[in-house]
Amino acid sequence: MKEGRLTRGCIQVYTGDGKGKTTCALGLSLRAVGQGLKVFFLQFLKGQDTGELAAAARLAPDFTIRTFGRVGLVNLKAPAPRDRELARQALELAKEIILAGRHDVVVLDEINVALAYGLVPLEEVLELLKNRPPRVEVVLTGRGAPPELVELADLVTEMRPVKHYWEVGVTARRGIEW
Repeated sequence: MKEGRLTRGCIQVYTGDGKGKTTCALGLSLRAVGQGLKVFFLQFLKGQDTGELAAAARLAPDFTIRTFGRVGLVNLKAPAPRDRELARQALELAKEIILAGRHDVVVLDEINVALAYGLVPLEEVLELLKNRPPRVEVVLTGRGAPPELVELADLVTEMRPVKHYWEVGVTARRGIEW
């Protein structure tokens, strides 16, 4: 076994309506880099400048983040053609990265949302996961993970909101939410 490589990669899903799915995937990524693993983090539907982009730049080349989205929220009920194209580009890069097997951990951040709204085809994602190299860990985040993905996954965590400071007017804060 090559130093730093996983002997078995699993499929992890972080879903649910609670806060923390991306943060959880970022924590796993940081832990993986700390143990000598290479991480590729693809963000679907996100294009804003965030703290994780700056942090990943400091950890390059072991930690890479690529965003595929525009600044602002996507109208998920009627996505613009550009949003569909960016989601498609993200999936194509995900296929390339996962199948190449050069990264130990690949995170597909917010892909569950892209799946739920038909921006990427579920069949392609399931096929990709089934055909990934056995040492590649794949983490999929976002609300609304489809049942087929939940069934295929080795680990599924559902984030459930109990209390959130947004309910009392605290807005997104630099370094905490972005």
